[in-house]
Amino acid sequence: MPGAASAASGTGIATVPERGTARMGQGVIAHDGRGSGSPTDTSAVQTEGVDVSSHQGDVAWSTLWSSGVKWAYVKATEGTYYKNTHFTQQYTGSYNVGMVRGTYHFATPDTTGGAAQANHFVDNGGGWSRDGRTLPGVLDIEWDPYGAQCYGKTRAGMVSWIRDFVNTYKARTGRDPVIYTATSWWKDCTGNNAGFGATNPLWVARYNSTVGELPAGWSYYTMWQYTSSGPTVGDHNHFNGALDRVVALANG
Repeated sequence: MPGAASAASGTGIATVPERGTARMGQGVIAHDGRGSGSPTDTSAVQTEGVDVSSHQGDVAWSTLWSSGVKWAYVKATEGTYYKNTHFTQQYTGSYNVGMVRGTYHFATPDTTGGAAQANHFVDNGGGWSRDGRTLPGVLDIEWDPYGAQCYGKTRAGMVSWIRDFVNTYKARTGRDPVIYTATSWWKDCTGNNAGFGATNPLWVARYNSTVGELPAGWSYYTMWQYTSSGPTVGDHNHFNGALDRVVALANG
């Protein structure tokens, strides 16, 4: 797809980003803000992880590993029109230093259907294997950086789109994908639908010292993206458990 048009200079309207450049958590600060302080609600052991996209370019994986980062997610695809141009360095680089890693898909529900995007994802880096080092794929479903926050869909239409994606992904890979979202977006755009918590692990976005309210249907988070300004790579996350639980998720 062609890049989105930029807003006229001097209008005070932010420039619409180029198609393909969206990344996990891009809309969090603009819509939910950012708190201060380090995460405090960590009753269980937390394992540090990062998420990356072409925005980071080539990543210093050995530096991250030495700092205590043990897992990573790499953007693979967006819509049905984009593949991460830094995918090989990021995906194989994280694996080579010892990390458990997986891939994510940035959803654009206004461009093509959920099944089509799930297939594009699986065909371009979003697959899964039970090797103890490959995490299940992630559906990154959040604010539309190119237009209206809910992609022009009704709440029922959005739930149907997500259902088509997760069902197709499971049919292709045998795994239920993780759902990455923010509680406020989930409320606005799905009506706080509770129908995915029993099957799809939750990766919640909130840049604050506590994880806050979770979307309906989930009583706990599996992963929490708590900042976009961490060391080496900005997007840092907690896995809600020790490293053996990360491996358990990888193994299914």
